[in-house]
Amino acid sequence: MCRRGLAERVDRQPHFASRTRAAYDVLAADYADRFADELAVKPFDRAVLAVFAELVRAQRAGAVVDVGCGPGRIAAHLHDLGLSVSGIDLSPGMVEQARRGHPHLRFREGSMTALDIEDGSLGGIVAWYSIIHVPDEHLPEVLAGFSRVLAPGGYLQLAFAVGDEVVHRTEVGGHPVLLDFHPRQPDHVAELLGQTSLREHARLVRQPDEEGEFRELSPQCFLLARKAR
Repeated sequence: MCRRGLAERVDRQPHFASRTRAAYDVLAADYADRFADELAVKPFDRAVLAVFAELVRAQRAGAVVDVGCGPGRIAAHLHDLGLSVSGIDLSPGMVEQARRGHPHLRFREGSMTALDIEDGSLGGIVAWYSIIHVPDEHLPEVLAGFSRVLAPGGYLQLAFAVGDEVVHRTEVGGHPVLLDFHPRQPDHVAELLGQTSLREHARLVRQPDEEGEFRELSPQCFLLARKAR
């Protein structure tokens, strides 16, 4: 698709997507630096990704897309685990950081509310802390889109903060932004998945890391779903 067509499609995105895109364009460089080594101190997170990679490899059902890939660190980790993986992100700034940091992988602009991916073509999707910016009323359509592009038997790996209260931020890392964070209850997400052809396969909820450089304020959920055959 030509860049003009992509820009027109992005401009038609919901308002929350436009605000999220603008915020991460501002944050992209600092974000890439800040979280470059986060996985190294998150053993549970690495274990979740390792299980996902092993299951997808066993299916041999197609490539993997990291949706909301940010600076590409999760896609790069999955590549190291043996997956054929690419990434999409709403933010051109994030895509630029991903391409710069991981030139051996493919990254492009794209939106989870309008996935430009062929139906049934993917063996796996990772949405690693990217649905946290999707308001409740848009989440069912996002999950339905994930289901549409997965091949039968394909896997979806979600990661999100657990909670009920939306967090509104007007500043992150010294940068003025307008950014909303939507924590979720795992049972509710599993229920929404059940309205598609996806079914919960496994979940891990861990308590927040309260020490070190990457401290958290709430529990974290890693929910794995599989598309029906």
